[in-house]
Amino acid sequence: MLNNSPRAAEVFLEGGVLEETLAIIRKNALDYRAMRRIPQDIVNRFRTIGVYRALVLKQFGGLELGPADFLGLVETIAEADASCGWVASFGVSATYLAALPLETLHKFYADGPDVVFAGAIFPPQKVQAGDGGFVVSGRWPYASGCTGASMIGVGIAVEGESSGLPRTAVMPASAVTIDETWNTIGLSATGSHDVVVDKVFVSEEWTFTRGGKPTLESPLYAYPSLALAAQVLSVVGLGCARRALNEVLIMGERRSITGAPALGDRPYVQLLVGEAEAELSAARALFYETTHNVWARLSAGESATEADANAVRLAATHAAQASFSVARKCFTIGGIAAVQADHILGRCLQDCAVVAQHAFMASGNYEAAGKVELGRGGRPGYP
Repeated sequence: MLNNSPRAAEVFLEGGVLEETLAIIRKNALDYRAMRRIPQDIVNRFRTIGVYRALVLKQFGGLELGPADFLGLVETIAEADASCGWVASFGVSATYLAALPLETLHKFYADGPDVVFAGAIFPPQKVQAGDGGFVVSGRWPYASGCTGASMIGVGIAVEGESSGLPRTAVMPASAVTIDETWNTIGLSATGSHDVVVDKVFVSEEWTFTRGGKPTLESPLYAYPSLALAAQVLSVVGLGCARRALNEVLIMGERRSITGAPALGDRPYVQLLVGEAEAELSAARALFYETTHNVWARLSAGESATEADANAVRLAATHAAQASFSVARKCFTIGGIAAVQADHILGRCLQDCAVVAQHAFMASGNYEAAGKVELGRGGRPGYP
């Protein structure tokens, strides 16, 4: 699945750690689903593979890879299990943590580039300012991967600020209480629980504006950060939908207990498989082509435009929605067997449904993209 990223394949496949990790994930995915989290062993394996240093600059010991390299890795992991891919996707945090002051970044990476960061932004909680920082209290839902993180960020509202972008306060995970509220039909193992903070002081230099200007000069951090945040999630859908389609191909040789022809010999199945393959391949091609085009401009010293960011968000939305459509087709092919709670096609359908309903990739983003294309203003709300 790393065909789009030969450099990533060279890095991530070194020593066979990735293949071994994928095999463990496939074997134990149902256990993770029941646990509602990814075990620490898998998080540690992600650190070994390079998930958390992939987008960290070399000056901090990172790999400083391009966006497509990282996206290819997340897609590969998501094909083994969507929840694991979702948790791995937050290696993207390095790109928006780059808005921290340089001195803070040196402290953040003082022990190496493999820092596991998780966070939840909304709703931003009002804070008390004073003595060079903020007293932070509140509850934030959807903190994916928080159970395995060493650092956590939460959204804060500072009186008098009106940038339109939320500020994030960064603190050690030990300062945060995790309330295990996550109980969903899809992406069940992401550990996207609520995080609770009670009167924790955070120095101003340990806060940053999500989507704000980075303090580091690099083409990597000039890539539209919020658009990339959508991409790393939508690529989970691409990996998961590919898993579903691969499972259908395996099932194609199976014969029905009723004596009906094998699945692969039924015309309606052949039609659905053809449609699904075309739909998934087209969405994936647009997704990576858009990524490569924007990255090429940045690598040549140009700046990303609003049109670039809009194109990336549109491709990410399409990838998520197409993945859900493909998973539905595969679920239909699976027949009555697919309705079993632990059946892989049911799981893929549920996982792709959750990806497609995330605010960054929900169908309403088509309207936002069209608004920008038609010159009727910028993207409303959180860009």
